[in-house]
Amino acid sequence: MLDTFILYALAAGVGVALVAAPLGCFVVWRGLAFFGDALAHSALLGLAFGIALGVAPGAAVLAFAVLFALALAGLERFGPLASDTLLGILAPSLLAAGMIAATLLPGARVDLLGALFGDVLAVGPVDLAWIYGGGLVVLASLAWLWRPLIAATADADVAAVEGIAVGRLNLALLLLLALTVALAVKVVGVLLIGALLVIPAATARSLARSPEGMAGTAAATGVLAVVLGLAASFAWDLPAGPAIVLAAALLFAFSLAASGRAQAA
Repeated sequence: MLDTFILYALAAGVGVALVAAPLGCFVVWRGLAFFGDALAHSALLGLAFGIALGVAPGAAVLAFAVLFALALAGLERFGPLASDTLLGILAPSLLAAGMIAATLLPGARVDLLGALFGDVLAVGPVDLAWIYGGGLVVLASLAWLWRPLIAATADADVAAVEGIAVGRLNLALLLLLALTVALAVKVVGVLLIGALLVIPAATARSLARSPEGMAGTAAATGVLAVVLGLAASFAWDLPAGPAIVLAAALLFAFSLAASGRAQAA
């Protein structure tokens, strides 16, 4: 019989995968992978400030992620730098600031290894409630915005002509990404969240024939990566977060090989 902490870890990983993978489809379609990484890096700074102020870690991480998403949206619209340059500056700067803030906290210690790479085996009932409650919000919002988001992703100019508020839609997508990052910190950590968003969606891209099919395949791939990663962690005493990401990467490699064989045939 499996221990309770393994079941909690499995439930947490599956919950995050079911949320991150469909949203990750838009990250892949829109080329937002670098944004996802930068957003995740802001989480460590939020975690440090949350501990310093006595605020719940999840709420603090979410607040910083939302502030970063709003700031980036404003800088991309009115700033002088291209978005990739801006993200290249902000991502390492936020990570460095978060690590320094964590080491300077008076009378408190931050588990930097757990924050950077996740600590899914330490998930408890409160964490599960946070993951599944927030996940329902993300998935419900994504289902409501699905059609406009698909239209704006395919051609933003045509979508605007058809009356879709593309700017507000893009901001909503960034905020959903911010909430997903806050949900995933406990599972894979701030350094690996981007991988959980991108790799299952990239795997599904070569296997699916419709946007909805890609979202479903990405979710299934993410769940399978969680199961395989936790199994490997349990069997060989590996760090769980990196094991999940490595399992996702192996599934991606298998999908490339399968699609290559199909094209050759």
